[in-house]
Amino acid sequence: MNNTILDDRLQAYRFKINEIVKQLHLITIDIGNQELSNTVNDLRDRINDPFMFVICGEVKAGKSSFINALLNAKKEVCKVAPDPCTDSIQQIMYGNEENTIVINDHLKKILLPIPILKDIAIVDTPGTNTISDHHQEVTERFVPGSDLIIFVFEAKNPYRQSAWDFFDFIHSDWRKKVIFVLQQADLMNDDDLTINIEGVRKYAVKKGITEPQIFAVSAKFELEGNLQNSGFLPVRQYIQENITGGQAPFLKLINNLETFKGVSNRIQEGLDVRIAQFKEDVNFRTDVTETLNDQHQRSNNQVNLLVENLLGGYDRVTRSYEERLSNGLGFFSIAKRTITGLFKRKKSKTEDWFLDLTKSLETDLTNELRPKLDSGVHDIAESIQQMAKLIDLKIKNSKTILKENHEIFGDIADKRSTILRDLQREFEDFLKRDENFLGTQMFENSSISPNVVTGSGIALIGMVVATVAQGAVFDITGGIITAVGMVFAGITASVKRKQIIESYNTEIKKGRDKIENEIVNKLSSYINNIKQKIDDNFDDFDAMVSLEKKQIDKFELTFKDIQTNMNDVEKDLSDFKPAL
Repeated sequence: MNNTILDDRLQAYRFKINEIVKQLHLITIDIGNQELSNTVNDLRDRINDPFMFVICGEVKAGKSSFINALLNAKKEVCKVAPDPCTDSIQQIMYGNEENTIVINDHLKKILLPIPILKDIAIVDTPGTNTISDHHQEVTERFVPGSDLIIFVFEAKNPYRQSAWDFFDFIHSDWRKKVIFVLQQADLMNDDDLTINIEGVRKYAVKKGITEPQIFAVSAKFELEGNLQNSGFLPVRQYIQENITGGQAPFLKLINNLETFKGVSNRIQEGLDVRIAQFKEDVNFRTDVTETLNDQHQRSNNQVNLLVENLLGGYDRVTRSYEERLSNGLGFFSIAKRTITGLFKRKKSKTEDWFLDLTKSLETDLTNELRPKLDSGVHDIAESIQQMAKLIDLKIKNSKTILKENHEIFGDIADKRSTILRDLQREFEDFLKRDENFLGTQMFENSSISPNVVTGSGIALIGMVVATVAQGAVFDITGGIITAVGMVFAGITASVKRKQIIESYNTEIKKGRDKIENEIVNKLSSYINNIKQKIDDNFDDFDAMVSLEKKQIDKFELTFKDIQTNMNDVEKDLSDFKPAL
């Protein structure tokens, strides 16, 4: 294939990959994860860099000597046995003239006119067991953009924990291609070297490398010209067959795509957990709403049952008095009371009879309705209290899936945890505050004081319901008795019995309707008020869930687009590979 065509196609693929990583970078910004955003931005900046080797290993493992020997620069490119406290990361790249550019205290670029550096760049890192935090931090910034990790071990002891811990970071988080080098092989006899090579192989296989590439080398022999025994020939052959010789640009694209897929997958995995938490929160909120509605309905049913029982008793008493009134207004009854009054030198016994009848009606109504009130009020109060207690329990048992230590969405998890903790604490306070359960607008004409302080919170509900119900019933029945008394006071024996009964029934019906309406309205209003106050505690939680839905919908749409673009580029590169 014509090199110009090859370069044009590779450049087109680079452009497509750059668009993908641009989308990823915008997502990391939206997520608010600064570390991940910096990583993706660094990756984006290195898309056009040469194929990059990152040399890792412990201090004194011989990394710098290995690089000097590999480059065969006839000079010490990397300082051998540097002080790990002051040494910086060195990025070695091709340049027409030798030059060193200091980027910062911990990073410098070395430009050299060495042909192999036209295809590759080398990053020399401080030891994985370095005492400088900055070394580890900067090294980890280079790992995601690397194309090949060369892990250099001291041939005498390739089992140091810090080196393998860093390998775990490279392999588990970024799935980078790794080869292993046992340096300073000249210090080992063949048998011991073979044992250590096999030991590294077993370690690598155990950690997921199916066919580990392991090379034993001596930089000392290579630099001294003992090329046959240095072990560098197989290393150079591996590089020639797998990287250089025209393949590096293509492999760089493949590695870029794999790296970005890895980043995308990490974000997607985190987003899956975030979505699971969102669904759990929606289910939790739905459960709270359904519980409130169920308990609200149950409380209202208790109110209706109370009213039904009260009216049943009210009807029985008032009907019996209607019958007594009808019988007492008969001709013989009135005549008997009149004659009796004459013998006792009184005008009429009818007025006294009316007065006794009224008092008796009041007593019987009270005796009939009070037990029903006491029983019904207890059930209603218990139902309302249960509504509050159930919600409190559900808040305490809400499920957390997205943890605060989550790699990507830890900040989101922390905010959610704060909102949930605030909800739990504030709801507990809500249950303790009397004013939340008094409903002051209900006591304008009641004997209960809206300023009463009991310190019992929801325990106050029973007293409130009792006051509302009893106040409504006995105020109304008292009014009925007064009205009936006035009806009786204004009648004479000459008034027809039918008219008296009709007047009585009219007043009784007014009282009946008033009992039903006032108890239902006042208690239903009270129950609604409590329900709404409970629900208002979830305002911040609801706002969080609403924002989560918008962000998740946006991320899912973007990821779908990214995944499509990645699949397209991956297919194009797969089709393109045979033509190289």
